[in-house]
Amino acid sequence: MFNWFAFISYMFVSCITPGPNNLMCMANGTKYGFKKSLRFCFGVTTGFTLILLIAIACNYFIYNYIPIIIRVMTPLGALYILWLAWIIWRDKPKPKKEGKKEKLHLDTTSIHAGMILQFVNPKGLLYGMTLITNFVFPYDRSFGMFVIVLIANWFMVLFSNVCWVLFGSIFQKFFEDYKKVLNAVMALLLVYCAVSLFL
Repeated sequence: MFNWFAFISYMFVSCITPGPNNLMCMANGTKYGFKKSLRFCFGVTTGFTLILLIAIACNYFIYNYIPIIIRVMTPLGALYILWLAWIIWRDKPKPKKEGKKEKLHLDTTSIHAGMILQFVNPKGLLYGMTLITNFVFPYDRSFGMFVIVLIANWFMVLFSNVCWVLFGSIFQKFFEDYKKVLNAVMALLLVYCAVSLFL
């Protein structure tokens, strides 16, 4: 029998705990405010849903090749997460950025930035595969169930991202006063996320 409590619990814990997505949401909420950061949330949510859709579609024949995928995705994901840490670490106060355009500037509030993060995040791929193989496939493989899973996942990811953006935007004044220290902490947390992929 399908265990809704285990299914929802796993989604909630996986989505709400700190990780690259949530740390970026908090950083965006702190820097740009709640409203402007919502685009990134929708990007993360869309990317996560696409990952889950791929996990559903490919689960039957990709399961045996997970170790190979992890070996490829882990270093790519770690490099991307470290790059995000570097962007947060070297962030300058807004006045210094006025009138100056960076050639390789990444708009961390954009939808595509949120989506790209999902495809180089091995934890996202493992989350999708784990959710489907452990909580869905053994009990129900119907099309209707897959639609329910995708919708439930979409709302859970969006909810957790919005919570982290809200947290960042509410404490915006505090974060502005201690910007350097907090940027360093968030960058180090992202570095930890990258390193933990190999532990």
